[in-house]
Amino acid sequence: MKKILIVDDDRVHRIMLKVNLKEAGYEIIEADDGDQVLPTIAEQNVDLILMDLKMQRMDGIEAIRLLQKNGRPEPVVVVTAFSSVESAVKAMQCGAMDYVTKPVDIESLKITVARALNFEALRGENKELRKRLGEQFDFQNIIGRSPAMEKLFETLALVAPSDATILINGESGTGKELIAGALHHNSKRKEKPFIKVNCAALNENLLESELFGHEKGAFTGADSRRKGRFELASTGTLFLDEIGDMSAQTQAKILRVLQEGELERLGGSDTIRVDVRLVAATHRDLNEMVEEGTFRQDLFFRLSVVPIELPPLRQRTEDIPALADFFLKRYAKKNQKDIKGFHPQALMLLARYSWPGNIRELENSIERAVILCLGEQITPKELPPQMVPDDFETVEAPLSTQGGQSLKNVEREAIRTTLEQTDGNKSRTAKILGIARQTLINKIKAYGL
Repeated sequence: MKKILIVDDDRVHRIMLKVNLKEAGYEIIEADDGDQVLPTIAEQNVDLILMDLKMQRMDGIEAIRLLQKNGRPEPVVVVTAFSSVESAVKAMQCGAMDYVTKPVDIESLKITVARALNFEALRGENKELRKRLGEQFDFQNIIGRSPAMEKLFETLALVAPSDATILINGESGTGKELIAGALHHNSKRKEKPFIKVNCAALNENLLESELFGHEKGAFTGADSRRKGRFELASTGTLFLDEIGDMSAQTQAKILRVLQEGELERLGGSDTIRVDVRLVAATHRDLNEMVEEGTFRQDLFFRLSVVPIELPPLRQRTEDIPALADFFLKRYAKKNQKDIKGFHPQALMLLARYSWPGNIRELENSIERAVILCLGEQITPKELPPQMVPDDFETVEAPLSTQGGQSLKNVEREAIRTTLEQTDGNKSRTAKILGIARQTLINKIKAYGL
């Protein structure tokens, strides 16, 4: 039962509000003036405060300001005379959620109270979701705070606890297996098996045996019974990577498992029941394959109950500094190198590159740079040649740039450093940075350099 605090110095009016809201199913507590709000809610939790604006010792606006000052999140609905709507607007500017006017229409009051409580519940759910996102995904090597990744995190937090079949779409190297692992480890099945199969790595016969198992003598070399990955993953999660690379025959068998929860091993006739959550991934366009007749439409619909799109790295360049720093720390430790960070020019080159191999290519590039680096910073000299233009002029600077900075900060620091090295020569600075002179001038103004 939701608890409402009614704050009003008019006892008769307070009783009228109390009687009607009690009839609507709310628990009511009372305070006779604005100065009693904080002491009252300090003693007992309330879900909503219904407060008159004009009171003798402390008016409603002052009470709202006191609530805000003390960090109290309780929603407030104010009650004001019809002629004093301006005061209600002022109260809302101070933090009130809504208002009702005197004489109070009880039905309108009930609607306003219900709306305020529902809004507060949604806000609480959103806060809990964000907390859950932080707890569950921040430390699982899923790095990124770009808008595309924030949207992805929200989807993951919503679908991970369910048993829904998930289809992860994304280019090679975008981290599909990592996302599948996060879905499993944040699900109700997290204590159960997480089994992975790369469908593109096996030919048709081997893939069927791998997925469904086989009986002794099912084919040449089958000298004993073997359970398939579906059986091994039962009660847990099965991740099928590159599902677009399997034959029509295998597709039909997977469809049966999804529809009926049962299978037969190769060479066997016993029906085996399995309870598996399926997460599939592909870099191919399954819609296009359905139109071409190379992928079953009914299986596609079964797989894509919840489709997840992984953005390529070129669409989330804001995340490159943090990703690069993560890989730098990993490979510096592995190679026992004391490397502090990246030179701004190196980070700018990383940000400008198109990354056809996505995160996998970034990781390999940073590992290479760490191995080649002899100083305390990764500079353009250690980056792969395809990332550095032929006419690129490097600037040496004893400057420590830590990963995880915004690209704007990196760019500003790179411009400042290069201007210092060229004694303020804008044409040379623009050439070194690989941008037009007018673009440089605009950025100098924008960054206040």
